Amino acid sequence: MTDLVFTEKELVQSLREYIKAEEAKLAAVKSWANKLDALTRVSTSDPEGYLAHPVNAYKLMKRLNTEWSELESLVLQKPSDGFISNMSMHRQYFPNEEDETGAAKALMRLQDTYQLDSEAFAKGKLPGVHSNAILTVDDCFDMGKTAYNDADYYHAVLWMQQSLKQLDAGEEAVVSKADILDYLSYSVYQMEDLPRAIELTRRLVAIDPSHQRAGGNLRYFERLLSKQLNELNQAYQPASEEPIQLGTYSRPKDHLPEREAYEALCRGEGMTQGAAVCSAAKKKRTPLLLRKPIKEEDEWDSPHIVRYLDILSHEEIKKIKELAKPRLARATVRDPKTGVLTTANYRVSQSAWLEGEEDPVIARVDQRIEDITGLTVETAELLQVANYGIGGQYEPHFDFSRMSDVEAGGATVFPDFGAAIWPRKGTAVFWYNLFRSGEGDYRTRHAACPVLVGSKWVSNKWIHERGQEFRRPCGLTEVD
Repeated sequence: MTDLVFTEKELVQSLREYIKAEEAKLAAVKSWANKLDALTRVSTSDPEGYLAHPVNAYKLMKRLNTEWSELESLVLQKPSDGFISNMSMHRQYFPNEEDETGAAKALMRLQDTYQLDSEAFAKGKLPGVHSNAILTVDDCFDMGKTAYNDADYYHAVLWMQQSLKQLDAGEEAVVSKADILDYLSYSVYQMEDLPRAIELTRRLVAIDPSHQRAGGNLRYFERLLSKQLNELNQAYQPASEEPIQLGTYSRPKDHLPEREAYEALCRGEGMTQGAAVCSAAKKKRTPLLLRKPIKEEDEWDSPHIVRYLDILSHEEIKKIKELAKPRLARATVRDPKTGVLTTANYRVSQSAWLEGEEDPVIARVDQRIEDITGLTVETAELLQVANYGIGGQYEPHFDFSRMSDVEAGGATVFPDFGAAIWPRKGTAVFWYNLFRSGEGDYRTRHAACPVLVGSKWVSNKWIHERGQEFRRPCGLTEVD
């Protein structure tokens, strides 16, 4: 997306050049018009007298035969050609509708995980961050429409309500109030709040009595509510006209059983106490560590999770990102039913794979990993570089090791025992997801929290148990 920022800047410059060309063309046409206007006023006031002079007769012939043709050519010029050509060249790299929808859903994912109301988002107020990155009435409407088209009425309500709130506050917009109320009222109905759906639909009918759906919806909602009240033997209570707030409706349940625990950890809530953080030098007898001991911090005691400090320099990180960037592609997961690699909503990131042979930096990183862990990387997977951009995440999964700071969000969390490991540039975090016996340690189910502000770059190295027989021999029990 950083490339797109510069692409947009180039297009703006191209647009300004087009405007200058159009202005120059228009100025030339105006000059022609002013000159010809003065001539025709004189010639038409006394045509015979005007043409009696042979010079005037000659110049009329010349203008109509030559100069008007030149003017025609000027008018037919297309200063827009350069701009259109530039647009066409860059369009192949533009985001498509799927990308725009994905970005909208990413904002909603952040909204849920970090419990942010739509107004905070619209005003650019994120935790610890205040900016001029605001959402307009039309932006909020488009967010709501994205959710609505996905039958996500919970978020459709939140964003349509915010759009309506900003419109009622006097903000100018392209979308009409009737359109907002149309989507909002039906979304509220889908959230099973009939009294408020009726109140909103009545407002819609008052604005647009001839609306093709509003009248029918209103009668249907009223009949449905009347039937429900009769069955419950209750009296009708008009709905509040106050704006719908975050928390008014319950967010629908989804596929993830530990959703609440996972998102709480991402917010820094519900964490339990792990190992005391300490600093020490590794004492493995390798040439690298004898020359320059590596500092480590214990992040957790059981399972043991350790962070190694100052593992990658700024220059190494820059080089790794430079190598990975051209190859980044949407990260995939293996479909449990078909075994085929596919994209999934629960893993939103881009990744690339780098071999040690292609650059000395990658070879040095592989060697450093071997020195620090004491494990061979000969049977390990290639170095994976992943980027988590807007709302990037990877929901809880069994899969398993962890390059950049982020301003907010992006922690790696372990819902099973309540740990949250926060990103710190240049450090490495390591844990075993298998016991010495080869049995899986199910406590290490973990997740990459959505990135709230910033862009998170990580490098992963999955080290296989094959080849470690003499470096990490079996224990005496299954769970050693």
